[in-house]
Amino acid sequence: MALLTIREIKERTEAFFESKGVPNARLDTDTLIAHSLGIKRLELYLDLDRPLTESQLAELRPLVKRRADREPMQYIIGSVDFCDMLLKVDARALIPRYETEELVERVSEALSVAPKQILDLGTGSGALALAFAKRYPEASVDAVDFSAQALSLAKENAITQELAERITFYEGSWLCPLGLGEQRYDLIVSNPPYLTEEEMTTAEPEVVNHEPQCALVSGADGLDDLRLIFKDAVAFLKPGGLLALETGIAQAEALNTLAETAGLQGECIEDLSGRPRFYFARKG
Repeated sequence: MALLTIREIKERTEAFFESKGVPNARLDTDTLIAHSLGIKRLELYLDLDRPLTESQLAELRPLVKRRADREPMQYIIGSVDFCDMLLKVDARALIPRYETEELVERVSEALSVAPKQILDLGTGSGALALAFAKRYPEASVDAVDFSAQALSLAKENAITQELAERITFYEGSWLCPLGLGEQRYDLIVSNPPYLTEEEMTTAEPEVVNHEPQCALVSGADGLDDLRLIFKDAVAFLKPGGLLALETGIAQAEALNTLAETAGLQGECIEDLSGRPRFYFARKG
């Protein structure tokens, strides 16, 4: 029986993905084949008529099945690029998104002085804590997550990025594990759950079936966790300190009310596409 070439495997896999409704079927096909062969994606096109051995196909098949089941590519590959870091990702935590990278940039622009104490709430994979620890090498960074599994992933990433000694991890709900607010922060950042229960019903299968829902959904209006953060954050901010959040694009009015109630001066910050994606609130 003749061995199948990369070209033939590409054609078959792409057609299979299309039949399963996989977005970006061609790109995902190329990415998975290249990943399984340990080469760069563009290198496939230099060797399309190369036959694949049965052992190579055996390594590729389960990856293709996982993607056909709409498991996110990042979980299959096992990593994601975030702020010039290659972070490990798996089902223990939410996949860091481009919008969260943009949050890092917007915060850096908003800070006139480098922060000395930074807190990341709901750290997940550790992306924000690591990004700010790397960007502000003089700062001490604390990171909190309710999920012990997510914290284990964040700690693995901290070790890989050689930042483990700079970050202290706490397990618990939002600001609760930090005690009575004895610590004060120049910067508190968070990408909390902010989807509504209704929004979750229309999300892609990659999100609904594979990413941790506790990191995505926050009650009927998507604000349950944000309410908790606003209620307690003011006690942990230094005067002039910044609370910087990634939020839902339809939550601006509610966030203004939460900030005002907490005694914070808040404003919505638009992302690059012009949507009110972030919310910054300062302690006067």
